Amino acid sequence: MTAAREPDFATARVNPILMEAALALHDNRLSDAEPLLKNHLKRDPFDVAAIRMLAELAGRIGRMGDAEKLLRRAVELAPGFVAARSNLALVLYRQGDAQAALNQLALLPTHDDETLRNANLKAAVLGQVGEFDEALALYEHVISEGHPHPKVYMSYGHVLKTVGRQADSVAAYRQALALQPTLGEVWWSLANLKTMRFSAEDVAAMEAALTTDPLAHEDRLHLHFALGKAQEDRKNHAVAFAHYDQGNALRAGELGHDREAFTQRVDNAIALLSPSFLAERANQGCAAPDPIFILGMPRAGSTLIEQILSSHSQVEGTMELPDIPTLVREVTGDGKWLEKLAELSPEARVQLGQAYIDRTRIQRKSGKPFFIDKLPNNWIYTGFIQLILPNARIIDARRDAMDCCFSNFRQHFARGQAFSYRLTDMGQYYRDYVRFMDHIDAMLPNRVIRVQHEDLLDDPEGEIRRLLKRLDLPFEEACLSFHTSVRAVRTASSEQVRRPINRDGAGQWKPYEAWLGPLKDALGTLAII
Repeated sequence: MTAAREPDFATARVNPILMEAALALHDNRLSDAEPLLKNHLKRDPFDVAAIRMLAELAGRIGRMGDAEKLLRRAVELAPGFVAARSNLALVLYRQGDAQAALNQLALLPTHDDETLRNANLKAAVLGQVGEFDEALALYEHVISEGHPHPKVYMSYGHVLKTVGRQADSVAAYRQALALQPTLGEVWWSLANLKTMRFSAEDVAAMEAALTTDPLAHEDRLHLHFALGKAQEDRKNHAVAFAHYDQGNALRAGELGHDREAFTQRVDNAIALLSPSFLAERANQGCAAPDPIFILGMPRAGSTLIEQILSSHSQVEGTMELPDIPTLVREVTGDGKWLEKLAELSPEARVQLGQAYIDRTRIQRKSGKPFFIDKLPNNWIYTGFIQLILPNARIIDARRDAMDCCFSNFRQHFARGQAFSYRLTDMGQYYRDYVRFMDHIDAMLPNRVIRVQHEDLLDDPEGEIRRLLKRLDLPFEEACLSFHTSVRAVRTASSEQVRRPINRDGAGQWKPYEAWLGPLKDALGTLAII
């Protein structure tokens, strides 16, 4: 067998095929780059530079599993290929496998030109698993070494925000903007603090950035979301909606969401989860009672519920964990997860439940008996959770349909949530979510604990006492003063839940009612207040 070559980038630069593929990647002409790279690799399957380029292409179009396989092949052929191993760590991080990412980073040298960049990535991974002090120390090391990229200051600001150091996070974001005033993600990060109010100078700077030519697509859409927030604070609702609408249109064009296909997916799940199906498989999964799942729509109050519960002496808050969707993907492979779910043996369900417990152990720092997984999108996997973890608690965080959906429309998500960028898509998604959870209630009465956000606002103590009783947890006064907790909060609501319960977010859709007809139509009767 032909031996693999260590990458020779001087040679790669003069290889006309790789040069052409590299230019196509640079110009984002992925349909041109892919056949060039694949044909080249048919002739030379051991060219690890080309393998890495094909992995980059796969990552750009969301095929992270393919990117991982290609990069693992590259480092298997060329263990000293630092850039490929660094890319592999990044892909693992983006797939939520923090421990595997850290394992790859540990294999990288500590004295080459890539060191600072890898330290930045390691800091991001450490933040993902809750090691915030170490992450902050790494960012500060990178910054102290010279003149880091503005995105390093941005990432540093994200961790500072997470641990509650808002003034320091703002300073880090401002430093990033001093280096790159058009960096839209930083402007949006400031807006995403929720409690931040932009000055007139800030608004002028963002508007000037929008006129910059050329301006990256990502910068443009982030600037629109940030300007929407700035104009909303000034009660310029028509201008604000125009910015939100443009930002959403840019992201929707990238991601796409097939609402008919998703509705069919929900139909299929409802059809599968019949009384006989569930009864035949009752209490056959992993018996661990540790997880408390908080699921539902994004922007429905799940972070508030998590903050309340994590103030309890027996409950640890973590983050929006990716492990349930990851396990589903690993089980199904080809995407036919419902069929595979029906085929799982009792032993396989026990193993999957234990795998979830094992995978999430890296997130648990306190030794408390219960922990929270608050990934909202897990609602579609409620049946899967029931089968592999029958003793886990499940909370459905529910919020008024119009408030919830409009809050999603105003929110730019770092990843996923493709349904949230068109009003019609969002209304249909909300309807699918409600009817699926209604089906779960009918099939598994009292299995899911529903927390209605508006009820929690109206009667905090009564609702908190009710929730703790349903969870079989004793009442603790600390749950009422949740806003004084110093725990890290890793969601868009981090600053909001550091204040006492308030009604600031209620009815925020009403000034925009004139533009929300498509949402109301899609929601149907659910839009009625």
